Amino acid sequence: MAYQYLLFDLDGTLTDSGPGIMNAAAYALEKMGVPVGERALLKRFVGPPLNQTFHNLYGIPWTHTMEAILHYRHYYNEMGGIFENQPYPGIHQLLAELKAEGNALLVATSKPLPMAQRVLDYYNLTQYFDFVFGGTLDESGCIKSVIVGQAVEACGLAAKGNILMIGDREHDVIGAHENGLPCVGVLWGYGSREELESAKAEYIAEDYEQLKAIIHG
Repeated sequence: MAYQYLLFDLDGTLTDSGPGIMNAAAYALEKMGVPVGERALLKRFVGPPLNQTFHNLYGIPWTHTMEAILHYRHYYNEMGGIFENQPYPGIHQLLAELKAEGNALLVATSKPLPMAQRVLDYYNLTQYFDFVFGGTLDESGCIKSVIVGQAVEACGLAAKGNILMIGDREHDVIGAHENGLPCVGVLWGYGSREELESAKAEYIAEDYEQLKAIIHG
Protein backbone atom coordinates (compact mmCIF):
# COMPACT_ATOMS: atom_id res chain seq x y z
CA MET A 1 0.00 0.00 0.00
CA ALA A 2 1.01 3.64 -0.36
CA TYR A 3 1.72 5.76 2.70
CA GLN A 4 1.07 9.48 3.04
CA TYR A 5 2.06 10.25 6.64
CA LEU A 6 5.79 9.69 7.10
CA LEU A 7 7.44 9.67 10.53
CA PHE A 8 11.22 10.10 10.32
CA ASP A 9 13.78 9.31 12.97
CA LEU A 10 16.56 11.92 13.11
CA ASP A 11 19.95 10.50 14.16
CA GLY A 12 21.16 7.93 11.64
CA THR A 13 18.17 8.50 9.36
CA LEU A 14 18.19 12.16 8.35
CA THR A 15 21.67 13.09 9.59
CA ASP A 16 24.90 11.24 10.20
CA SER A 17 25.25 12.38 13.78
CA GLY A 18 27.48 9.53 14.89
CA PRO A 19 30.79 11.39 15.27
CA GLY A 20 29.41 13.99 17.69
CA ILE A 21 27.37 11.48 19.67
CA MET A 22 30.29 9.05 19.96
CA ASN A 23 32.73 11.78 21.01
CA ALA A 24 30.25 13.08 23.60
CA ALA A 25 29.72 9.57 24.96
CA ALA A 26 33.48 8.98 25.20
CA TYR A 27 33.90 12.30 27.03
CA ALA A 28 31.14 11.38 29.49
CA LEU A 29 32.55 7.93 30.16
CA GLU A 30 35.99 9.37 30.84
CA LYS A 31 34.47 11.89 33.26
CA MET A 32 32.66 9.03 35.01
CA GLY A 33 35.86 6.99 35.25
CA VAL A 34 34.50 4.25 33.00
CA PRO A 35 36.81 2.70 30.37
CA VAL A 36 35.62 3.55 26.86
CA GLY A 37 36.85 0.29 25.35
CA GLU A 38 36.42 -0.30 21.63
CA ARG A 39 35.36 2.90 19.91
CA ALA A 40 33.04 0.95 17.60
CA LEU A 41 30.84 0.18 20.61
CA LEU A 42 30.08 3.88 20.96
CA LYS A 43 27.91 3.61 17.84
CA ARG A 44 25.36 2.01 20.15
CA PHE A 45 24.66 5.49 21.54
CA VAL A 46 23.16 6.59 18.22
CA GLY A 47 19.39 6.19 18.50
CA PRO A 48 18.28 4.91 21.91
CA PRO A 49 17.82 7.02 25.06
CA LEU A 50 21.18 7.87 26.63
CA ASN A 51 20.34 6.60 30.11
CA GLN A 52 19.58 3.13 28.72
CA THR A 53 22.88 2.91 26.86
CA PHE A 54 25.00 4.21 29.75
CA HIS A 55 23.36 1.63 32.03
CA ASN A 56 22.92 -1.37 29.73
CA LEU A 57 26.18 -1.16 27.81
CA TYR A 58 28.57 0.35 30.36
CA GLY A 59 27.02 -0.66 33.66
CA ILE A 60 26.56 2.83 35.06
CA PRO A 61 23.96 2.59 37.87
CA TRP A 62 20.58 4.13 37.08
CA THR A 63 21.14 6.56 39.95
CA HIS A 64 24.23 7.94 38.18
CA THR A 65 23.07 7.94 34.56
CA MET A 66 21.87 11.55 34.76
CA GLU A 67 25.36 12.61 35.87
CA ALA A 68 26.78 10.87 32.81
CA ILE A 69 24.17 12.54 30.62
CA LEU A 70 25.12 15.98 31.93
CA HIS A 71 28.76 15.34 30.99
CA TYR A 72 27.59 14.12 27.58
CA ARG A 73 25.53 17.25 27.04
CA HIS A 74 28.37 19.52 28.08
CA TYR A 75 30.45 18.14 25.23
CA TYR A 76 27.54 17.91 22.83
CA ASN A 77 26.03 21.35 23.42
CA GLU A 78 28.96 23.44 24.69
CA MET A 79 31.97 21.89 22.95
CA GLY A 80 30.51 21.55 19.45
CA GLY A 81 29.51 17.90 19.37
CA ILE A 82 26.04 18.73 18.06
CA PHE A 83 27.62 20.00 14.84
CA GLU A 84 29.99 17.04 14.40
CA ASN A 85 27.14 15.94 12.21
CA GLN A 86 25.82 16.36 8.67
CA PRO A 87 22.71 15.54 6.65
CA TYR A 88 23.09 12.40 4.57
CA PRO A 89 23.90 13.22 0.93
CA GLY A 90 20.69 13.73 -1.04
CA ILE A 91 18.41 13.90 2.01
CA HIS A 92 17.27 17.44 1.16
CA GLN A 93 16.22 16.33 -2.31
CA LEU A 94 14.44 13.26 -0.94
CA LEU A 95 12.44 15.28 1.58
CA ALA A 96 11.63 17.97 -0.99
CA GLU A 97 10.30 15.34 -3.40
CA LEU A 98 8.18 13.65 -0.74
CA LYS A 99 6.81 17.00 0.40
CA ALA A 100 6.01 18.07 -3.17
CA GLU A 101 4.02 14.85 -3.63
CA GLY A 102 1.68 15.99 -0.87
CA ASN A 103 2.93 13.74 1.92
CA ALA A 104 2.84 14.88 5.54
CA LEU A 105 6.33 14.64 7.02
CA LEU A 106 7.01 14.47 10.76
CA VAL A 107 10.09 13.90 12.91
CA ALA A 108 9.84 11.42 15.79
CA THR A 109 13.17 11.24 17.63
CA SER A 110 14.34 10.22 21.09
CA LYS A 111 16.77 13.16 21.05
CA PRO A 112 15.52 15.87 23.43
CA LEU A 113 13.32 18.24 21.44
CA PRO A 114 15.42 21.41 21.93
CA MET A 115 18.50 19.62 20.57
CA ALA A 116 16.58 18.04 17.71
CA GLN A 117 15.12 21.40 16.71
CA ARG A 118 18.57 22.98 16.86
CA VAL A 119 19.97 20.37 14.45
CA LEU A 120 17.03 20.63 12.06
CA ASP A 121 17.24 24.42 12.02
CA TYR A 122 21.03 24.48 11.58
CA TYR A 123 20.91 22.18 8.56
CA ASN A 124 17.81 23.84 7.07
CA LEU A 125 15.74 20.67 7.41
CA THR A 126 12.86 22.16 9.44
CA GLN A 127 11.21 23.49 6.28
CA TYR A 128 10.13 20.01 5.22
CA PHE A 129 8.34 18.94 8.39
CA ASP A 130 4.79 19.60 9.57
CA PHE A 131 5.60 18.59 13.16
CA VAL A 132 8.70 17.71 15.18
CA PHE A 133 8.43 15.45 18.24
CA GLY A 134 11.33 14.67 20.56
CA GLY A 135 12.23 13.64 24.04
CA THR A 136 12.60 15.64 27.24
CA LEU A 137 15.82 16.96 28.75
CA ASP A 138 15.38 14.86 31.89
CA GLU A 139 15.22 11.69 29.72
CA SER A 140 11.88 10.69 31.26
CA GLY A 141 10.08 11.33 27.98
CA CYS A 142 12.64 9.82 25.61
CA ILE A 143 10.87 6.49 25.14
CA LYS A 144 10.42 5.97 21.40
CA SER A 145 6.93 4.51 21.63
CA VAL A 146 5.71 7.58 23.54
CA ILE A 147 7.19 9.96 20.99
CA VAL A 148 5.79 7.99 18.06
CA GLY A 149 2.42 8.00 19.81
CA GLN A 150 2.50 11.80 20.00
CA ALA A 151 3.24 11.96 16.28
CA VAL A 152 0.41 9.56 15.47
CA GLU A 153 -2.00 11.71 17.49
CA ALA A 154 -0.90 14.77 15.51
CA CYS A 155 -1.63 12.96 12.25
CA GLY A 156 -5.27 12.57 13.28
CA LEU A 157 -7.86 9.87 12.79
CA ALA A 158 -7.94 10.36 9.03
CA ALA A 159 -4.38 9.06 8.85
CA LYS A 160 -5.18 5.68 10.40
CA GLY A 161 -3.65 2.89 8.36
CA ASN A 162 -1.70 5.35 6.26
CA ILE A 163 1.28 6.12 8.54
CA LEU A 164 4.81 4.76 8.12
CA MET A 165 7.76 4.99 10.53
CA ILE A 166 11.22 5.36 8.98
CA GLY A 167 14.30 4.74 11.11
CA ASP A 168 17.65 2.99 11.34
CA ARG A 169 17.56 1.16 14.71
CA GLU A 170 15.49 -1.51 16.44
CA HIS A 171 14.06 1.15 18.77
CA ASP A 172 12.36 2.76 15.78
CA VAL A 173 10.79 -0.55 14.80
CA ILE A 174 9.68 -1.34 18.36
CA GLY A 175 8.28 2.17 18.85
CA ALA A 176 6.32 1.86 15.63
CA HIS A 177 4.94 -1.57 16.46
CA GLU A 178 3.84 -0.48 19.94
CA ASN A 179 1.68 2.09 18.17
CA GLY A 180 0.37 -0.34 15.57
CA LEU A 181 2.50 1.09 12.75
CA PRO A 182 4.70 -0.57 10.14
CA CYS A 183 8.34 0.49 9.95
CA VAL A 184 11.00 0.78 7.28
CA GLY A 185 14.49 0.02 8.54
CA VAL A 186 17.03 2.02 6.54
CA LEU A 187 20.54 0.65 6.08
CA TRP A 188 22.44 3.91 5.59
CA GLY A 189 22.32 4.59 9.34
CA TYR A 190 23.68 2.81 12.41
CA GLY A 191 21.57 -0.35 12.59
CA SER A 192 22.44 -3.54 10.75
CA ARG A 193 20.12 -5.59 8.59
CA GLU A 194 20.27 -8.30 11.25
CA GLU A 195 19.17 -5.87 13.99
CA LEU A 196 16.27 -4.55 11.93
CA GLU A 197 15.11 -7.97 10.77
CA SER A 198 15.33 -9.30 14.34
CA ALA A 199 13.05 -6.44 15.42
CA LYS A 200 10.67 -7.54 12.63
CA ALA A 201 10.75 -4.39 10.50
CA GLU A 202 8.14 -4.79 7.76
CA TYR A 203 10.47 -3.30 5.18
CA ILE A 204 14.21 -2.81 4.68
CA ALA A 205 15.54 -0.03 2.43
CA GLU A 206 19.14 0.05 1.28
CA ASP A 207 18.84 3.44 -0.39
CA TYR A 208 16.42 6.29 -1.15
CA GLU A 209 15.04 4.64 -4.27
CA GLN A 210 13.98 1.58 -2.30
CA LEU A 211 12.48 3.82 0.38
CA LYS A 212 10.46 5.77 -2.18
CA ALA A 213 9.21 2.53 -3.75
CA ILE A 214 7.98 1.36 -0.33
CA ILE A 215 6.28 4.69 0.37
CA HIS A 216 4.57 4.69 -3.02
CA GLY A 217 3.42 1.11 -2.59
